[in-house]
Amino acid sequence: MADLSGFPSFEIQFDKEGKFFNPAEEQQLMAFLGQGTVTDLFIISHGWNNDMAEARALYQNFFARVREVIDASSVPGVAGRRFAVCGILWPSKKFADKELIPSGAASAAASVTDEFLKARLDDLKGVFDHPNADALLAQARKLVPKLDQDAQARQQFADLLRQLPNRTATHPDDASDRFFTLSGDEVMKRLSKPVVTVKPGTAGGAASAGHATGTTGAAAGLGQLFSGAKAGADRLLNFLTYYQMKERAGAVGRNGVNALVRRIHAQSPQLKVHLIGHSFGGRLVTATTLGPDGQPPVKVSTLTLLQAAFSHNGFGAKFDGKHDGFFRRVVVSGQVTGPTLITCTKNDTAVGIAYPLASLLAGQNAAALGDANDQFGGIGRNGAQHTPEAVNGTLGAVGTKYQFESGRLYNLNADALITGHSDICHKEVAYALLTAVAAT
Repeated sequence: MADLSGFPSFEIQFDKEGKFFNPAEEQQLMAFLGQGTVTDLFIISHGWNNDMAEARALYQNFFARVREVIDASSVPGVAGRRFAVCGILWPSKKFADKELIPSGAASAAASVTDEFLKARLDDLKGVFDHPNADALLAQARKLVPKLDQDAQARQQFADLLRQLPNRTATHPDDASDRFFTLSGDEVMKRLSKPVVTVKPGTAGGAASAGHATGTTGAAAGLGQLFSGAKAGADRLLNFLTYYQMKERAGAVGRNGVNALVRRIHAQSPQLKVHLIGHSFGGRLVTATTLGPDGQPPVKVSTLTLLQAAFSHNGFGAKFDGKHDGFFRRVVVSGQVTGPTLITCTKNDTAVGIAYPLASLLAGQNAAALGDANDQFGGIGRNGAQHTPEAVNGTLGAVGTKYQFESGRLYNLNADALITGHSDICHKEVAYALLTAVAAT
């Protein structure tokens, strides 16, 4: 057990399938909780492109703000509560050295050249779960010089690379269903259309649709107004890495963290569990509440999504007239017994990165990041859309009189406070979280 701003703190590492990396970590947490000395447990997850050092820094900074709000007695409803923290560490970044866990790679280039694409393919070795992933990447690499002139090479390039990820998380809310069902040639044609440049994102971001800035852990912006086969190949690689992290976050949440929460509830049924996720960690903790198919639902007291990287239709009801969002069951089954908080801002250019690509795959215009009126958009940008249980509000100052209710989702517009994707460690965010906790 460690101390995190005065909170008893534990770390639990999971592998890419959601299995415990070190079972002793879970045993230590369970032994501590079994003493009955805490009333509330925060379980928090980092996002994509965070290694262990970056994840730990995020947790330290975030809970320092939580401690400040508690010590100032800003939320009287938490007086007498005794909190502990469990930080989730999952494979979201390549090994920087033997101490760090793996991720999807981001790369830097000034233009989409043969050399750039080959370097990207080399960087993706070790990222995907397919047993022959490196061989498939090597085959695709040989096709790069032919992409501009050879339609058969373009189709083969797409068909080779689409074998790489698992397909357990395909869904219409981000066009991943179309990505795997369209012909390889059609995928390349659609992704080869030009996309307007937007400001690059910041550390810990969602998948890129363009090029990285060269900053450690940075998410790329949409990049240049490139079009053509090589631009399409670059975007195909971006969508693949987005999809891989989406699938991996879901697997860790639905399998690993869900099982952990079940054990906690079985041992300590009175303990309140509060899930917090940033970026793809938002998908991970939401997948935790969803759980594996065929299992009774696991319930948590609150769910807090900080600039989460999944579709703004994720909780939606018949968002396109036919389909519910991937996480709709979380809402209708009442798996979050208290409030769900969702920070969202137009300042987050990283979180919506995959959705212009989804628009391209759907044959629509992808001239800019999707806003709330577009079919494809990120929940960290727009909040939960097409969700009857969602309430639109503003992330306010410490002391704001929130009226949080159980079972409702609160889109907290943070345009005035959160300046970018990873700018989440504010007292105002901690205050909103603790106010939600006090409502349980």
